[in-house]
Amino acid sequence: MNTTALFRICVGLLAVGAFNASASAQQQQKSAPPAAQQKNAPAAAQQKNNAPAAAQKKSPSPTDSAVLLGQFGEWGAYRATPGGKKICFALSKPTSAISEPSSRTRDASYAFVSTRPSEKVKNEVSVIVGYPQKPGHDATAAIGSSTYAMYTQNEGAWVKNAAEEPQMVETMRRSSDFVVKSESARGTKTTDTYSLKGIAQALDRVAEECK
Repeated sequence: MNTTALFRICVGLLAVGAFNASASAQQQQKSAPPAAQQKNAPAAAQQKNNAPAAAQKKSPSPTDSAVLLGQFGEWGAYRATPGGKKICFALSKPTSAISEPSSRTRDASYAFVSTRPSEKVKNEVSVIVGYPQKPGHDATAAIGSSTYAMYTQNEGAWVKNAAEEPQMVETMRRSSDFVVKSESARGTKTTDTYSLKGIAQALDRVAEECK
């Protein structure tokens, strides 16, 4: 695994608050995505343990290790420094989260738009869906009439074609919501709808903080 991929995994772990030893061990065993992929997608989440629900601790928030820069509608702007490297991101929770079958449970889901100056990465769109996704299965993100394929790994998904990302972010700034669909390794299909109210202001604050 190269240094960039490892750092991005650490960023993803920060984003979902997954700092336990078992998750770290699982990530070290996983190899980086094939070079043929247009982006190195980080493994961004932990798997739930098998302890009874009553014995499980509440999952930490993605913002536990970050500083809130401002809340704008449904989106918050944050700053964090994993490994001493400054990152900024806009984050939101879905306004609607549907699973089929409805009896299936999962962890919380989130959407991120991240900027990492040390890597020269600006406005990287990603989501955490709250469950290990079906291997080799692309998620999709629909904004208005546009649909974007998303590369999946574990609980995370990232825009498959990096060249589409700037246009996607601009579309998000002008739209009312976006819808993420994916499928779990067990065949559970999910649809998460995110309001885009406030995202333009949150992204402006992120850009100001992480120039």
